[in-house]
Amino acid sequence: MTTLLNKLDIAAWAGFVVTQGKVFRAIEDDLRQKAGITHAEYEVLLRLYSSKDNRERIQTLAAQSLLSRSGTSRAVDRLVRAGHVLRIGAEEDGRGAYAVLTDAGRAHYEQARADHLKLVKTLFIDRFSVDERRLLAGFWERFRDIDLESGRR
Repeated sequence: MTTLLNKLDIAAWAGFVVTQGKVFRAIEDDLRQKAGITHAEYEVLLRLYSSKDNRERIQTLAAQSLLSRSGTSRAVDRLVRAGHVLRIGAEEDGRGAYAVLTDAGRAHYEQARADHLKLVKTLFIDRFSVDERRLLAGFWERFRDIDLESGRR
């Protein structure tokens, strides 16, 4: 039986998977405790905050996210119930809907972002020198154009 990955390959891959899991769990816990939102909800708020007119079609949010369309829709629904987002029907085609950031949602996001970025800096950024961060940024760039379903560029 031929092994596809050697020990170095396994250490590199497993290190990435374990680290990603630990960092994301810590972020999820911190967002829930401090902001009362999930990481998925934070991502929706971030994308709305950064988008033109603070609005985006829910299907577009889903396409930009790690979540499915239904998962994104559920995150938007939770944000609607919290008063952070409005859901508005898409008038141009009568199908789909827009998520629109409210003033309360903007304020909530800005506070959550401050805490979130402090945690990201502590958990991840501060563990690397500037040169190492440049290397990491270059590594991640290699994945920017990959079709994750096919594994091809």
